[in-house]
Amino acid sequence: MGQKINPLGFRLGTTQNHYSLWFAQPKKYSENLQEDANIRNYITNFIKKNIKIPSVVEGITRIEIQKQIDVTTIKIYTVSPKLFNEKQPRELEELQRNLHKEFYCVNRKFNLSIIRIAKPYRNPNILAEFIANQLRNRVSFRKAMKKAIELTEKENTKGIRVQIAGRIDGKDIARVEWIREGRVPLQTIQAKIDYCFYPVQTLYGILGIKIWLFIDGD
Repeated sequence: MGQKINPLGFRLGTTQNHYSLWFAQPKKYSENLQEDANIRNYITNFIKKNIKIPSVVEGITRIEIQKQIDVTTIKIYTVSPKLFNEKQPRELEELQRNLHKEFYCVNRKFNLSIIRIAKPYRNPNILAEFIANQLRNRVSFRKAMKKAIELTEKENTKGIRVQIAGRIDGKDIARVEWIREGRVPLQTIQAKIDYCFYPVQTLYGILGIKIWLFIDGD
């Protein structure tokens, strides 16, 4: 049939959790959902504009938002040790103030926390950004995919699948290339599969990078 489902949504409630944690009435659901998207975009743009660290935005793996009546807690997961470290307390405070002004609400506070990820190459977003940088620099796509697999093997992952689609190497006809190492049981709900889709702009057009990563329970 060719019908697909997102690997993360397929495992919600078992091995995956929501990135947004809140309850809303049906009439206000779309409003809260749009606000979450705007908050994530605002944080990403703020970091890219105000913190002069190369590729720091790509070092953000995910942003979790938890809403209560008077407090919105935002957790920023990152692999960059230079993002909002002890030498940059003003940037974190400024971001917190700007979020309060941008998203109104006098009686609501924003609490931001930075969570460092110890093993970056167990995260598909970081691997996708690595491959994207290689493709921008016109490195062979096969070499980039194999290097990404080597990085995951050092982190003791159980399996990985990497797929690139588009006008690869500037060919006139778009195609799909993929490579797999180890086990990637996509139909097993209990399997802890992490997934990401990452579009990258190259000289020949946009390429789509997909990564499925089978990791253990640690």
